[in-house]
Amino acid sequence: MALIPAKTKFRKHQRRRLRGKASAGETIQFGEFALQSMEVAYLSTNQIESARKALTHYLKRGGKVWLRIFADKVITGRPAETRMGGGKGAPLAFVAPVKIGHIIFEIGGVTLDNAKAAFRLASYKLPIKTRFVEKH
Repeated sequence: MALIPAKTKFRKHQRRRLRGKASAGETIQFGEFALQSMEVAYLSTNQIESARKALTHYLKRGGKVWLRIFADKVITGRPAETRMGGGKGAPLAFVAPVKIGHIIFEIGGVTLDNAKAAFRLASYKLPIKTRFVEKH
């Protein structure tokens, strides 16, 4: 399952500074339980996919899982031991910019204990602090 855009308007992006709280995507929309970010970071497609796999593996294909982030920002890099200059590096990977309070995953149709345990396993796969939230 490739979590990358099929087509992009531009080949390379400017980095920008990632900070602050999420202004959108901070409330539960689909399921009853969610995993919310407590830090700011770029999550790679590999990190997102491994967390999703851990989640679905624990739930044994029970319930429904929603992925609320998408890796649509390209990260570039230069080869090792390359001198300064020569322009911007080639595209390496896609990342999802995540701000504080953004919902990463949502689950529906499972018990509270199962949801907590599944999100605990998924959070180990992510490089940021997360918290478990319930729909009120």
